[in-house]
Amino acid sequence: MKERSKLRIFITLVLVALAFFLGYLLWTHYQDTPWTRDGRVRADVVNIAPDVAGIVTEVAVQDNQFVHRGDLLFRIDDGHYRHALEQARAQLAQRKLMLQIKQDQAARRAAADDQVVSRENREDAKLMAASAKAEYDIAQAEFEQAKLDLERTVILAPADGWVTNLLVRPGDFALKGAAKLALIDQHSYWIYGYFEEQKLAMMHVGDPAEIRLLSSNRLLKGKVESIAHGITDRDNPTDTRLLANVNPSFNWVRLAQRVPVRIRLDKVPDDVTLVAGMTCSVVVKPRNP
Repeated sequence: MKERSKLRIFITLVLVALAFFLGYLLWTHYQDTPWTRDGRVRADVVNIAPDVAGIVTEVAVQDNQFVHRGDLLFRIDDGHYRHALEQARAQLAQRKLMLQIKQDQAARRAAADDQVVSRENREDAKLMAASAKAEYDIAQAEFEQAKLDLERTVILAPADGWVTNLLVRPGDFALKGAAKLALIDQHSYWIYGYFEEQKLAMMHVGDPAEIRLLSSNRLLKGKVESIAHGITDRDNPTDTRLLANVNPSFNWVRLAQRVPVRIRLDKVPDDVTLVAGMTCSVVVKPRNP
């Protein structure tokens, strides 16, 4: 009976020691390993806004459709811009003719004798020719602007990606500079991991990282690309006179601030779907110094 009691005591002590050891490992892993469950999938979002105003005559895409760089997104009625281009072309031709006339006059007067044409008239003719050249340059610039406006009535995709938040329909009036849809760049996905501030000293730019999406058990690889060097201080806002508005209260429990760390993804498998805004866990593997 004594031997069985000793065996039970020994097994209990071993289990307790094992529990303490595992607890120590977990605590060390939690405290000394740079990891976070607060990660987000991010991507570059291009707001597509027309450079000219007008009525939308055609929408060539649908919401969430994949497009390639240079594909047609939508068109704006180009009637006004075609008329403006023709007017600018005619004005350019007129300015060119006037320039030729003024240059010929200046050349003839420059070749004439002082008894036929005074020096003042020759100087005036030369200045008139220079003025005609300036007016011709202005007409040339206006023609190029009218040509550019006509080209901008066709809105093309600036990158490969997915159309999202499509808010334009045929018949809508598009305002210059007002975004009508967004395009998520296919090649711009990255990860933002929000790490507690005390763990920043454990990682450096270039350290490998592992990313596990909440929606999948697949493990993605990446590297630390950069660490943010500023976050908002919510306890010290400024008032309307730009003076510090210090919070008089103090919380005894102070939570660690979280700092964004940008993770550049390695090659993403074709069967993994990334969506900007997804949550994930990030573990950084510090390299040996």
